[in-house]
Amino acid sequence: MMGVLPMSPDVTSGGNARRAPAMGTPRVSVVIPTYNHAHFLDAALASVRAQTMGDWEAIVVNNFSTDDTEALVAALQDPRVRLINFANQGVIAAARNQGIAQARADVVAFIDSDDTWEPEKLARGLARLDQGFDLVCHGERWTFEEGGGSEVFYGPQERASFAHLLFEGNCISTSAVMVRREWLARAGGFDEAAQFVTAEDYHLWLKLARAGARIGFVRELLGTYRLHAGNQSRAALRNMQATRAVFESLYSQMPPPGPGMRLRAWRRRAILDYSGARGLQASGQHRQALAWFFKAIARWPFAPKFYAALLLNCAGVRRI
Repeated sequence: MMGVLPMSPDVTSGGNARRAPAMGTPRVSVVIPTYNHAHFLDAALASVRAQTMGDWEAIVVNNFSTDDTEALVAALQDPRVRLINFANQGVIAAARNQGIAQARADVVAFIDSDDTWEPEKLARGLARLDQGFDLVCHGERWTFEEGGGSEVFYGPQERASFAHLLFEGNCISTSAVMVRREWLARAGGFDEAAQFVTAEDYHLWLKLARAGARIGFVRELLGTYRLHAGNQSRAALRNMQATRAVFESLYSQMPPPGPGMRLRAWRRRAILDYSGARGLQASGQHRQALAWFFKAIARWPFAPKFYAALLLNCAGVRRI
C-alpha cells in the first residue's frame, strides 16, 4: 500500500510517541529508523549532533528494539532528539513515513542508524536546496566490515530524470538525501508494499522525478555508508527482486512502448539480473551468482562487464 503521511499524532499506530517540548520550528527534521542498532546508533546520533548547522530535530523511529536504544537516546538529554516506538512489521518504509508524519521542519533528511554524516552535511545540503532544488544528494564514503572502502558520488543531475532513473538505475542514496517535506507529501511518501521492501527509496525517487521535483547533487563526501553483515548478505537477491518490482510497476504505467523503449526495458532487466549476481558474488555466494550471471548474459549478451564479472566470480573474487 502507499505510504500515508498524517499530521503528527500523540500516539502512533503500534507504539507510542514521546512528543518534543514546545520550541521554534527547526529548519531540518532528521528521520532515523532503527532496530537493535544501539551499537551503531550512538555514532549516527553523534554525527547529527556535531552538525555545524544546529537548527534541527532528530526523530528516532524505534521498532521496539530489545537492546539499550531507548536508554541511549534518553541519556543524551538533548531536547532536539526524540524517540518514537513504532512497530513497523519489518517494513522500513513504514518507519520512515512515521518519522515524516512527526516532522515539524519544511526539509526532511534521512540517515540510517548504521551510517554517519560529516559536520557540514546539513549546511551544505540546505545551501544546495536554496539554489532552487527540491531534493539534494551528496557523496558518501562506503566502508566495508573487512576493511577498505570506496568513495561514491551520486548523480549527475542529468541521470536524475524519470527515464534515466527507470532505465539506468538508481543514482541517489537515502542517507545522503535532503528533501522538501511538501514534495514527500505530494508523492505520498514511501510505498509500504511488501514487494518493494529494500527498494522503496528508489521507488520514491522515481515518483518524485515523474512529478517534476528538481533533483540536485553536492559533489562532496558528506557521509559514510557502512556495509556490514547485517545489511549486506540479506540484500543480494531480495533487493534485486524489489528493484525489479519497482521497475515493472512504473514501466507498466507508461504509454504503450515502441521498439526502442522495449529494447531499453529488456536491457534494464538484464542489468537487474547482473546486479543480483554481483550482490551474491560480493557476499561470497559464487555458485548462486553463476546462475544470475548466465541469465543476464542470455538476456543481454552485448555487455562486456557481464563476462568480466562472470570470470572474476569463477576465480572466487568477491569485489571488483
